[in-house]
Amino acid sequence: MTVGRHATAARTSTRSPAVRRLPLPALAALSLVAGLWGGLVLLGLQVPAPRPSVAQHHGTLMTLGFLGTLISLERAVALGRPWGYAAPALAGLGGVATAVGLAWIGRPLLTAAAGWLVGVYVALIGRRPGRRPRRDILLQTSGAVAWYVAGTLWIRDAPTGDLVPWLTAFLVLTIAGERLELAHVAFLRRRAGDGLIAACALIGAGAAVSVATPDAGWRLAGLGMLALAAWLAVYDIARRTVRGTGLPRYAAACLLTGYAWLAVAGTLWTIVGRPEDQGAYDAALHSVFLGFVISMVFGHAPVILPGVLRVRLPYHPLLYGPLALLHAAVLIRVTGDLADAGAVRAAGGVLGEVALMGFACCAVAASRLSRPSPADPRMEPG
Repeated sequence: MTVGRHATAARTSTRSPAVRRLPLPALAALSLVAGLWGGLVLLGLQVPAPRPSVAQHHGTLMTLGFLGTLISLERAVALGRPWGYAAPALAGLGGVATAVGLAWIGRPLLTAAAGWLVGVYVALIGRRPGRRPRRDILLQTSGAVAWYVAGTLWIRDAPTGDLVPWLTAFLVLTIAGERLELAHVAFLRRRAGDGLIAACALIGAGAAVSVATPDAGWRLAGLGMLALAAWLAVYDIARRTVRGTGLPRYAAACLLTGYAWLAVAGTLWTIVGRPEDQGAYDAALHSVFLGFVISMVFGHAPVILPGVLRVRLPYHPLLYGPLALLHAAVLIRVTGDLADAGAVRAAGGVLGEVALMGFACCAVAASRLSRPSPADPRMEPG
């Protein structure tokens, strides 16, 4: 009995940091729900909108309130210092404030979160005194700076279209940095990594140019996305792990299909520039934010969630269902956008939201289906 009490106490102590973090992903989830609700309103569906802000700020709720909070939380866990959690707290509170109609509070909070996240990255870089900073961390730091610039533009009431290149740079550079880190783990030659850095530099330069010349900036960023998609298709370790089984193969499927949508987005941005037509604008946005970014979320969640929240998300074939539905939804939506078919666009939008909620449900089901029984000897303390 004494051994059992000690084992229980040890497990409780191990879980307690994750339990204390739970309010932060809960805030991210509130932004997600509000953003999805706002998306349904923007699709023209007859759904009650609790506040006009959920539709007005749909994009920023999804990118900053939801994804910004989760990215900041993951980085804070990696840093391992209590002050680092201010970044996800500010982002989560800013997202909720924006959702309930207090954007005048939400905007500075979300912008402050970006600044704090830059500080977290600087602290991570400082852990290597006397050594050259890792390029993957520098890329992710650049992504956080792009978030900060987007926030300052938003505070100044810039149109949403002016924020898009910076929000894209935030997410794409963050993801690219993570992929570069894994590429180095796979012993990628440093010279090969130069191509990824160059592609990301084009995306950042496109965002900067878009401030003065939006059309040219979007085209330049589009070229960067095309170059990045090509680099990832050639060098990313997903090309090898897709031949495996289980979780590595599922994650690789998420990544490779996401890279295809990044290439589609890059093509649209390069050809069209900053779209004047609403359909082309919607297609340009959702090919990158939904087709690429959310596919990355699906692929990384089984790896990141256990480390951040100590929540098991084991692989189960069920996870392929939401992934297939996601990409079908993006295909339908982009087709509807380019064909100016409002009903097709709306159908794709609804299916995309179903895919997101379906992923959450399948993740819970997979966790329960893969949970060892209480009598399983693997559950006994070693």
